[in-house]
This record gives sequence, C-alpha cells and structure tokens, in this order.
Amino acid sequence: MYTDTDLDGAVAAGVLTPEAALAFRRYLTGTAGDGAADEEQFRLLTGFNDIFVAIATILLLSALAWIGSSIVLATATVGEDTGTYYPLTRTFAPLGGLFVAIAAWGLAEYFTRRRRMALPSILLLLAFVGGVAKTVGDTAAWFLPTSSEQAQGVLIALCGLSAAAAAFAHWRRFHVPITVAAIAAGTVAVAMGVALALVPALESYLAVVALVAGLIVFAFAMRWDMSDTTRSTRRADVAFWLHLLAAPLIVHPIFKLLGLLDGGATAGEAVVVIVLYILLGIVALAVDRRALMVSALFYVLYALATLFREFGAISLNLALTGLVIGSALLLLSAFWHGARAAIVNRLSESLRRRLPAVSGRKPALV
Repeated sequence: MYTDTDLDGAVAAGVLTPEAALAFRRYLTGTAGDGAADEEQFRLLTGFNDIFVAIATILLLSALAWIGSSIVLATATVGEDTGTYYPLTRTFAPLGGLFVAIAAWGLAEYFTRRRRMALPSILLLLAFVGGVAKTVGDTAAWFLPTSSEQAQGVLIALCGLSAAAAAFAHWRRFHVPITVAAIAAGTVAVAMGVALALVPALESYLAVVALVAGLIVFAFAMRWDMSDTTRSTRRADVAFWLHLLAAPLIVHPIFKLLGLLDGGATAGEAVVVIVLYILLGIVALAVDRRALMVSALFYVLYALATLFREFGAISLNLALTGLVIGSALLLLSAFWHGARAAIVNRLSESLRRRLPAVSGRKPALV
C-alpha cells in the first residue's frame, strides 16, 4: 500500500515527476469508491508517534518559555503602591519567546522537513510564529512610552507583522499547509492594528473590520480551493486552514453586530440567528467546507435555548437544544453528499466548475 509520504519521497528523489504522482493520486481516489466523497479530509496524524512527539514537544517548549521568561534583562520603576509605599516595577524579559522560536525551528528541521510528521509540524509552526510574535511584542511594549489606544494599535500591528513574516519564512522552508493561514492571520492583525493606531475611534467598529477581513480571507481560501477542485493536492489542505480562520472572523462579528453577545437575546433575534445559520449551512454545502457551521454552532445553540425558554421549556431548554441541533447535524452529516449535490447541481455551469468537485479525495500531506 502506497501512502502520500511515499509518493512525496519518490518525487523528492526524482523517481516520479510531480505530474505522475498527482495522476497516481487521482487514480487511487477514483478507484477507492464513493465512500470518501466530500469528507473534507486532512492529515493530522501519521501514527501514534505523532502524539508522542507532540507531547514531548509541548513539554520541551513550555520549559524553554518558562526558563526564558525568568531571565530579566532590565527593570524600570513605573510608580508607587500607595498602600505599602513600595515602588512598582516592570521587567523586560523577552527571551522566553525567543528560546521557543529557535527551538521550534530547529525541531522542524527534523520532524517536519525530514520526518514529515503532521501534528508535530503544526505545533512547531504555531510555536515558532508565536515565539517570534511574543519576542517582538515584549520588546515593543518595553519601548512604547504609553499604553494609549494608538500605542496598543502599534503593538498589535508589530506583532502581526512579525508573525506574518515568521510564517512566510517558515512556509518557504517547510511548506506546512497551516502556514498560509498563519500568514493571513498576521496580516489581519496588521490591518486591525494600523487602523486602530491611525483612527482610535475605530475601536468601536472592530467587529466590522473583522467581518471585512473574514470575507477577504474566505475569498482567498476559495482561490486555493478553486485551484484544486478535485482536492488531490496539498493546496486543498491550505484552503482548509484558511476556511478555519475565515469562519470565526465572519461568524463572530455578524452575531456581535446583531447584539447576541450582549446577553438577553429576544425571540426575534433568535429566529434571525437560526435563519442565518441555515444560510451559512447552504454556503458550507456549496463550497464543501464545514468550518462555517462549526464556528456558528455556539450562537445557534444559544438562540435555540432562548426560543425554548420563551416557549416555557425552561428546565429542559438546554437538553432540547442539544437534541435538536445534534440530530440535525448528524442527519446533515449522513446525507451531506446528496444535500451538497442537490445544491451544486442547481448552480450555473461556470460556478460549478469553480467549486470543489462533488467527488472526494484522499487526504493530502503536510
């Protein structure tokens, strides 16, 4: 039995051309039957060793972060505690993030570049990007003169820029699919930080900014999806992570703007939430990505619980909500292929060609 790791190794060794490997993957997909269709698969584990290495990696990086954060490079007096009259100080200890970033890159050279291990590769990418962003953030916070909204915006922009740059460097070296989503997240942080620094009044409208950013990321994800409608290459996994990023950026601002996060939702607002969830479900079916539905799940649970409470089912509202949503999602999962085909087949031919194919694929690799 040939795995995607074997095929990638054959391509790297020059035994197979990339075109031949892609054709072989498509052949295996076509002979595997229809059971894997529309399953939105992506590789997270190659074996239990992934979990073993991931646990060891978390322990090691956590220890390095702790040790680095305990090394204080400078201190400064910022005021006095009026209760005890002891001076208050702030410390400059940026080495925790730096140690994590260096270690994560070094470990990735073996576990990602040579061993192609999926879960450790994801953790090491996140650790490297987070370590770089924390180092830059700690350094910038030390030198920023105030904690004003402009300063906070500059800090967010610098952290986002450093995260995006670190992710881009990581992508050029290792090509882990989640890296493109990390670059996009850093770019969104830069945009929001710059907007806040230039126009502090935008703090009240950050939900709108996040919504626009989410739509842009969603369009970017669809561009990756459209480049691989058969979902037989790594590009589909890149699109998966981009959809996973875009979903909360779209869903959370929408429900925040509706006032659902302020508490005390009315029955009318709950109905609007359910209608929006149905529309999101239709979009998720059309593009064959479940991330939108998962991101909005909390909000629709809250809305249904509100409706049941309005109709007097106070003691059982949570149980009834779980019963309705759980049953609906299980039914949708069971009939996902047919439901998606019914929606896609009603679209225009030009749009159908741009959407992911109705037939499934084998999971791609890191």
